[in-house]
Amino acid sequence: MKRDTLIKNLQKKTMRITFTKVNGEERVMDCSLQEHIIPPTKAKNRKENEEVLPVFDINKGEWRSFRMDSITNIEV
Repeated sequence: MKRDTLIKNLQKKTMRITFTKVNGEERVMDCSLQEHIIPPTKAKNRKENEEVLPVFDINKGEWRSFRMDSITNIEV
């Protein structure tokens, strides 16, 4: 799935993303980008890395990110 498509889907619903962490460990994360779920954030003047996607982890209640090329499964 393309990054833009994944972002649009995450803005509409919660998704379960399975990916391989940098240390080689597999991770399953329930995450979303829905406005009513994520906390208010301040704008950062950082260059966006197209290879990494920051998302809000529903279970941990914190921001997490993963590399787009490390995704092994996506569930709605």
